[in-house]
Amino acid sequence: MSEARITRRNFLQQTGSAAAGVGLGLAVPTILGQQAVAAPETVPNGKRIRLGFIGVANQGTNNLKAYFKQPLADVVAVCDVDRNFLAKAKALVEEQTGHACAAYSDYRKMLESKDIDAVVITTPDHWHALPTIHACEAGKDVFCEKPLSLTIAEGRAMVNAARKHKRIVQTGSQQRSDAKFRRACELVRSGRIGKIHTVKVGIPGVNMKGPAAPDTAPPPELDYDFWLGPAPKRPYNPNRVHYYFRFFWDYSGGQMTNWGAHHLDIAQWGLGKDDSGPTSAEGTAKFHEEGLYEVPRTFEITYKYADGVTLLCGCGEGFRNGTTFEGDKGTIFVTRGKLEASDPAILETPLTERDVRLYVSENHHRNWLECIQTRKLPICDVEIGHRSATVCHLGNMAIRSGRKVVWDPKKEQVIGDAAQAEMVSRPYRAPWRLPKV
Repeated sequence: MSEARITRRNFLQQTGSAAAGVGLGLAVPTILGQQAVAAPETVPNGKRIRLGFIGVANQGTNNLKAYFKQPLADVVAVCDVDRNFLAKAKALVEEQTGHACAAYSDYRKMLESKDIDAVVITTPDHWHALPTIHACEAGKDVFCEKPLSLTIAEGRAMVNAARKHKRIVQTGSQQRSDAKFRRACELVRSGRIGKIHTVKVGIPGVNMKGPAAPDTAPPPELDYDFWLGPAPKRPYNPNRVHYYFRFFWDYSGGQMTNWGAHHLDIAQWGLGKDDSGPTSAEGTAKFHEEGLYEVPRTFEITYKYADGVTLLCGCGEGFRNGTTFEGDKGTIFVTRGKLEASDPAILETPLTERDVRLYVSENHHRNWLECIQTRKLPICDVEIGHRSATVCHLGNMAIRSGRKVVWDPKKEQVIGDAAQAEMVSRPYRAPWRLPKV
């Protein structure tokens, strides 16, 4: 792609290198519940919000269908680098809504449109940061799928962009909008199982099957160079794109960032660490014997928090899928569709006005739309998504380096290991650059 094509309007005029070195060294804002940001420039309260969708395959299609059901939203545009997925999404929107739907192959062209108020980003993980930051610069609010980022540096840049441009950015960690997860965290934070000493998180194993596929020419419907974007240049392989991207380091972080972004997010919520995180991470992993994919087949990670809490995260057989909080007076386990306690009375005793009550959202997509109009922070604000993704990234850093990561969650810096500190960020393939926000 030419430099002229990269530089549309002034999106990349303010770009720079990502924060690197020993850490980010950036000021970290504090999460203040439903704190409001500035009034929107384009969506007055009561007006339907015009949405554009960046990435419309797989989960992108699911998100499209979810917003057809939202009375506050109008789906007006779709964007994808695969012409087949793009055509199917456009046809689906027009069939469901009865009105024309704009179609784009370049998200930057979509962001130039004055007919779009907000965007939903459902791309591979390595394409989360740039569209989010550029959307904030263009005055659009953002719903970005989990994990929020590919690297810690990207996540902090995304938070800074949202704050600088006063945008509402929701992370797609929808378990926060589930009553069972909220109740589990309220009970934990209200002391119903005593002082928490351990949290156990179980994550499903890798769901990629063989055999391996040879490298080939990319299919004609896919703009493969654009699909790669800031990722390293590599030959096209059908087992590295679309759903399977998540099992290769260039684009994602395996099940750690796929499911960990859900269950570790709940661990953070229950521990009251939405603006913080662990102080160390160390662990072991096993990889696919024939190298079918790069990320771990199984792993065990131990995190430590400054208050003495231990978080154990495991992937594969023997680990119960979900989040278990262990206190000196009992345990609480929560996963999708299930909430259990060591003593049924823990769940049966109602919460009182003296207990901790958390942000209530009954629908993750609707919460974002309502916050676009009220300008209150959504239930999984970009800072929360960044902090939860950071836990995932620290675990992967420990696995890949083979050493304990010592982390300062306030300064967002690796302590005492220059090689690990370089993993906080990753170089972008030219001419793409992560804006310095």
